[in-house]
Amino acid sequence: MNTRGGDDNTGPSIPHVPHPLHQPQGLRTIQAVRPLERHRMRMRLLDAVDEDRRDVDVLLTALQQAVAEVHGLGGMVHLPGGGMSGILYLVADSGLPESMTRPWLIIPARGTAPPSRAARNDTITWQPDLAPPDPVPGRDPAALWPSRLPAGIGHLAVPIPSDGRRRGALSVLFAPGAEPGAAERAFLNEVAAWMSGRLRSSGILNPSPTLLRALASGPGPRETAPRDADGMPSLMYTWDLRTGELTSDRPVEEVLSGIDPAVMNGGIEAWAALIHPDDLPGAVAGFDTGIQLRGGFQSEYRIRRQDGTYLWIEARARTITDEEETPVKVIGTLWDSSETHAAAESVGRALRHMSDGFVSLDTDWRIGFLNQAAERLFGAAGDVAGALFWNIPAVRAVPGLEQRCRATAAEGRPTEFDVPGPDGTSWYHLRLVPVPEGLTLYITDTTERHLREAERAAAERSAAERSALVQRITRELAEAVTAQDVMAAVADGVMTPLGATGLIMLGVVGDRLTVVGSRGYPERFTRLLDGHWTVRDTTNPVGDALRTRTPLCISSPEEFLKRYPGTEILIREGGRQAWAFLPLAVSGRGIGAAVIGFGRPRVLDDDERTLLTALSGLIAQALERAGLYDEATTRARTLQRSLLPQELPKLPEVTTAARYQPAKQGADVGGDWYDVIPLSAARVALVIGDVMGHGMAEAATMGALRTAVRTLSELELPPDEILSHLNDIVGELGTDAFATCLYGIYDPVTRRLSYASAGQPPPAVAHPDGTVTFLSMSPDPPLGVAAPPFETLETLLPADSLLALYSDGLVESKDRDVTTGMSRLAELLFQSVNAMPAPPSDASDLDALCATLTSALLPAHGALTDDAALLLARTHPLDAENVAEWPLPEDPVAAGQARDLVRAQLTDWDLADEDLIMTTELLVSELVGNVVRHACGPIRLRMLRSRALICEVSDASLTTPHIRHTSATDEGGRGLQLISALCQRWGTRHTHTGKSIWTEQPLPTASV
Repeated sequence: MNTRGGDDNTGPSIPHVPHPLHQPQGLRTIQAVRPLERHRMRMRLLDAVDEDRRDVDVLLTALQQAVAEVHGLGGMVHLPGGGMSGILYLVADSGLPESMTRPWLIIPARGTAPPSRAARNDTITWQPDLAPPDPVPGRDPAALWPSRLPAGIGHLAVPIPSDGRRRGALSVLFAPGAEPGAAERAFLNEVAAWMSGRLRSSGILNPSPTLLRALASGPGPRETAPRDADGMPSLMYTWDLRTGELTSDRPVEEVLSGIDPAVMNGGIEAWAALIHPDDLPGAVAGFDTGIQLRGGFQSEYRIRRQDGTYLWIEARARTITDEEETPVKVIGTLWDSSETHAAAESVGRALRHMSDGFVSLDTDWRIGFLNQAAERLFGAAGDVAGALFWNIPAVRAVPGLEQRCRATAAEGRPTEFDVPGPDGTSWYHLRLVPVPEGLTLYITDTTERHLREAERAAAERSAAERSALVQRITRELAEAVTAQDVMAAVADGVMTPLGATGLIMLGVVGDRLTVVGSRGYPERFTRLLDGHWTVRDTTNPVGDALRTRTPLCISSPEEFLKRYPGTEILIREGGRQAWAFLPLAVSGRGIGAAVIGFGRPRVLDDDERTLLTALSGLIAQALERAGLYDEATTRARTLQRSLLPQELPKLPEVTTAARYQPAKQGADVGGDWYDVIPLSAARVALVIGDVMGHGMAEAATMGALRTAVRTLSELELPPDEILSHLNDIVGELGTDAFATCLYGIYDPVTRRLSYASAGQPPPAVAHPDGTVTFLSMSPDPPLGVAAPPFETLETLLPADSLLALYSDGLVESKDRDVTTGMSRLAELLFQSVNAMPAPPSDASDLDALCATLTSALLPAHGALTDDAALLLARTHPLDAENVAEWPLPEDPVAAGQARDLVRAQLTDWDLADEDLIMTTELLVSELVGNVVRHACGPIRLRMLRSRALICEVSDASLTTPHIRHTSATDEGGRGLQLISALCQRWGTRHTHTGKSIWTEQPLPTASV
């Protein structure tokens, strides 16, 4: 317990209290006029101190007020001990560092120091120049006196009275040249009297033993287990506290050999004179503890024999009080404990000289003992003994040591750990062992072991780094699929660890070495090197490396020129100072080389050469796989391109553009597809689909489905029936085959889009006014798991609407869901469409829009996880002037009427070519005649002028006409053969009311 008010500071100086030479006039007037009022105010503050406060707190509060009032540097309070006469103890101090208070801890009551004279003579004592107090047995204050103290510090001591006898003294130190006046002395007297009254009212006359133990900087009395004295000669004694008389049950010399038998006659003073000076403070503290606590206590100390030697005694005692609880006697037992201490001293000597450091700390964390090895770390024993362990510089340099020590003492279990030394290069192993008296530290210098471990760890770390490097490069090379991927993996994994500044990969093409890729070299140099060397030419370093199948290392340009003359241009243009040529060979066949360049001359060590040898094999295998991959990629891309439309048809009804982006490069092609199919009556089918999965099988399935869609489209089936047939086809492929598809038919005459979907996201429509909407769709499952029928939906598209069909890969990714992607697509369509020129736009505009949408929606190259397809179509309705339609009677005269209507309409359309008119009349007449003869009405004739001249004859019959072979004697059956010969295309389309038979003829000129 720290009961002093000063800072715990070991420095030799004392705090400086500024004493201004010049003060403001107002302040000087106040101080001159009202000193008594200020004195009274401080005394009233002291009177307000609680009655239940401890004596030490009371003394410290009063001392602080006294020092502050008289402008002192600091102050002390000394009181006599309760059991030992002639000694004054420092019980409180304020404003003084520990180096100043240490000489004043114990002073003789009959000494010449101001506190001793003030207490003894009952008078205020002034000393103009501070000096050490007189010594006491075991303590020399002059040896503890701090250096570099300023000269002329004044020392004033005021007695603390009590019932006619002196209890102690209050001391204040003053700055050089500042002597207290009468008012200050009177105030200090008043404070001393207040202290005496408070101590008297408390009934406790002695300082705290814990305080004495701390001030003595040594081990004080501790509560320990009673020692068993059975079998040892012991002495029973009685100590009369009122007279100091000592009595015993037997002669003292019978128990303590060599002790003067007359010592008991001299009383307690004679006994105290025999106590070893070093043990006197602890013995006094033990006496005071037992007397104050009115109970039992135990102590151990040395006493002097008649021959001048010392023996150890151990004593147990208890305090006897009278009826008023006043201590009157001490009764105890003592015996000789020298044998135990002899063993302890032997252990102490062993500890003192052992190679490991040993430190013993008491319960207050002060150093009680340290051996020679520990002195080399913490300082000489004479300098640090009794010091607070945490104040030692070497201890403060170890982070967390205080917390570990406290935690170990609290847990009561030993612990050990390694810590770095204060010099930053050494290491120590600390073992902390809690003991009843505090904590012991065992310190072993482990610097050499740590150095060996560091070297071993460095070697293991270097090996691990090389292994990790090989593993990382192996993994990256295993993931590399193209030659450029191999190049990037080697450059990223090798150049930095080796400190290289350049890398060139060479591949064998025929007999020449061509540049596959480079890093860190200008293009001019790679062009110079490309094809410069041949494989079988051993006058170049690559040829040598391929011949020997071992890496070739060249440490400088001079060595390069010496071994391979005539390479000055390559050295100069490459700008490197050292090289490593790695041969790349697979199955005994050289496939290329990797050339690593360094920016300065360098000799590679054995570990680096071994690493390069291992890497050359890995790089060669990866480059071989990359070549095979490139071949497979070429085949896969060729297949995929052949399965997709080579070119979209140019139709007046729609302007189209499309984009397809596979998920990743290589043979792992995808199954997304799109198509634009011209239909009858100027209609157009727009298709987009996705076969789930990636690979050649999926690409083949995609090709089969696209072919099936085109075939079914030729049958003029509606969208829902086409999806039903596709569902059957996919279902026959197996349970693990799935596909999505959206099939739509745009009719430019009605401006209606009929569509059905199986698992595809809804198309987006950008209207002429700039708004973007998504078509309503029912969530039908994908083909292969769907249950027909599918639902066909219709929507009316305004003229020049922009329709966007897309696969889910365009709007969905690992970082974006479908809904967010569709919103982003709508936003991009809105921005792009409003920025495009007014319709009609040509295919180049839509192609640019495709590029804009895909670049904005799809991630960077190589990061796409799913195929993406996009089909854009701008609709162009057929104007009413290009459509003509008439009803015809169900009568043979209908054929003649049809011919007249055709001729008149063609003339009106400026299609007055007689051959075209006669051919069209013949076609229409034959179609109407077949309806009159074989079908039923109502009959209608429609003519369309679009990408071709289209004629349609509709009836209410569902019978589909077919061309058949006829014999020479057949009267009928030749009409459809005639129609097929006269027109470009013809066919039958079923409608809601029957069927339509249509023909298409090419227009002679651009007549639309």
